[in-house]
Amino acid sequence: MAPILVMGLGNVILRDEGLGVHALQRLTERYTLPDEVETIDAGALGLSLLAFLDGVEDVLIIDAVHGGGRSGTLVRLEGEEIARAQAMHLLPQDVRLHELIALHGMEGSSPQRIVLWGMEPETSEPGLELTSECEARLDALVDAVVQELRSWGVDVQPLQECQAS
Repeated sequence: MAPILVMGLGNVILRDEGLGVHALQRLTERYTLPDEVETIDAGALGLSLLAFLDGVEDVLIIDAVHGGGRSGTLVRLEGEEIARAQAMHLLPQDVRLHELIALHGMEGSSPQRIVLWGMEPETSEPGLELTSECEARLDALVDAVVQELRSWGVDVQPLQECQAS
């Protein structure tokens, strides 16, 4: 496993709840990431995510964040802020990330850095497409993830097709 893990979380059949998966897909379609970065469409994998944490030093999570704000609003949480957000039910996962990471820490070493980049969803009604507001802000979320990775010293490069547009 690479020392940096980027996970896109969410349920893609519940419209905006799947925005973490959609953002990860857009990231990998538009950028190349070095070998030290592993990406995973984690969907709603729950406890099976434990296996992906072995040997990981840094984790960047992309997900919906229910903070009561305007849909499309970007949110950055780090470390204990993620645990507080989950305790307040702002994050939709069945298995809470902080519990998962604590469980992994009992078996081995926990990641040194955990950052979540998210977006306020508009709806979680059944459907495969993001709402227009979240779709319109998806590039901004991907840009925020790219800037975060670059601030960690990761050499994120646009793919050639994207450089021409």
